[in-house]
Amino acid sequence: MKTRIDAIPMLALMCVTAIWGSTFFIIKGILTSIPTLDFLGVRFFIAGLVIIVLRGRKLLRASVTTWKRGLMAGVVFAVAQIVQTIGLETADASVSGFITGMYVILTPLLLFIAFRTPISKPVAFALVLAFTGLSILSLNGFSVGRGEGLTFISAVLFAVHIVLLDQWAGQESGLDLAAIQLIALGVICGVSALPGGVVLPSGINGWAVMIYMALIAGIVTVGLQTWAQSRIPATSAAVIMTTEPVFAAIFAILFGGEHLTWRLFAGGSLVVGAMLLAELAPRKSLTADGGVAVWEDSDSVS
Repeated sequence: MKTRIDAIPMLALMCVTAIWGSTFFIIKGILTSIPTLDFLGVRFFIAGLVIIVLRGRKLLRASVTTWKRGLMAGVVFAVAQIVQTIGLETADASVSGFITGMYVILTPLLLFIAFRTPISKPVAFALVLAFTGLSILSLNGFSVGRGEGLTFISAVLFAVHIVLLDQWAGQESGLDLAAIQLIALGVICGVSALPGGVVLPSGINGWAVMIYMALIAGIVTVGLQTWAQSRIPATSAAVIMTTEPVFAAIFAILFGGEHLTWRLFAGGSLVVGAMLLAELAPRKSLTADGGVAVWEDSDSVS
């Protein structure tokens, strides 16, 4: 039975996931007036600047190892953001949300490849379900759309990012790692936008969207996620995070002018089912020294 203390961080993480889901149709809309790299550059430059103001002194005291790991994770996350946003230029926001959410499935697969962490049969079955759902969402006739393909690559990079943080979470300050990543995002995306000049948002609405993406969908979500995940089990957090593509589809249909099609419903249902199956499968807890979790089911692929 969940206590009130458990419910508060779970509700906070649900808010984080809903905010993430809202960004897909917002980004797709703003990309009609601002080039992709310019949008990312301005967004993360603002976020990075605010982080420096808020945590600048503490970051100066962070260790060299923390900076190296934060920058490495930030580079991976920056490339993932760039690839995902370019994919959104041609992929529907709802479809992009479901494909991006596959990082939940890809993470245990990468752990198996990199660290030989066994994969249970439920997770192996979830991979098959996810691949089927992805095919339904992505295929245009007998070819995969460019936007969907790029979005899948971003999901792989997001999974790599999660694996990196999983290895370092117990050894470094979570807030310092998050702050350094945001700074890396600001630098990489900002420099990428410089050639040819940077196009800034126009009007109050354009800047309001940019501030929302930088502060609410950037700094606030990172802070809430860090706080919430320090108070609830990682498994519970991951199950909540599987609702991100559902929120993405809901926002895209209600506010983004997209329609609920049989392909979106069928493919999205399979992907969400696969993510829930993967996260609800039995597993052991993280070791005391911050080691990676291993699948507890004895019937595993190893």
